[in-house]
Amino acid sequence: MSKSIWPQGDKTDVLIQSARAGDADAVNQLLDRHRAAIHRLVELRLDRKVQQRVDVSDVVQDVLVDASGRLQQYLNDPGMAFHLWLRQIAWDRIIDTYRRHRGSAKRSMDREQPMHRGSVDESTMNLAIQLSDPGLGPAAVATQHEIARRVEAAIEKLDEADREVILMRHYEHLSNLEIAEVLGLQPPAASMRYLRALRRLRAVLEQDDDMEIG
Repeated sequence: MSKSIWPQGDKTDVLIQSARAGDADAVNQLLDRHRAAIHRLVELRLDRKVQQRVDVSDVVQDVLVDASGRLQQYLNDPGMAFHLWLRQIAWDRIIDTYRRHRGSAKRSMDREQPMHRGSVDESTMNLAIQLSDPGLGPAAVATQHEIARRVEAAIEKLDEADREVILMRHYEHLSNLEIAEVLGLQPPAASMRYLRALRRLRAVLEQDDDMEIG
């Protein structure tokens, strides 16, 4: 699997300990260390039509301001990994931004253009390679752009639960344990949800390929 979009290593834990001890500079470093990952998440998951009217960097800044205001509460009682806590704040901000600019419910946001990329994405390519088998036929692997188009179009057709676990696994690159924590599931249940989603995604790709051939 590709590297997580979130910072890895022990530095975050060290900064958290320093922030808990009252080091203001550590707080700034801690939040800044996660800025790029939050930017990637917002860019990936915020509706692209909304992104035409809202600067992603402004949303990221709102997330960081919100996180800064709530950080002491987290430090006093961390209920989850720091990056997953930040992710939840970012996700809430993404939903709020969508609702303010599109006037719709979360379900509509999830279903409408959640994948914002201007070129073939490495995550899409890696997922396409994993899904590729003789059942997809030669037309499905003709070009990289065709692969990206087919995979992303197929993801759009999945139901919300399947789409969410695929995006978390293959575009945010969260581990199964992280996905389980985000979804409030036991790891085996999260793993089964992912495997079912992957099977359904493959079935959609095969069905689409059969329709084009037919």
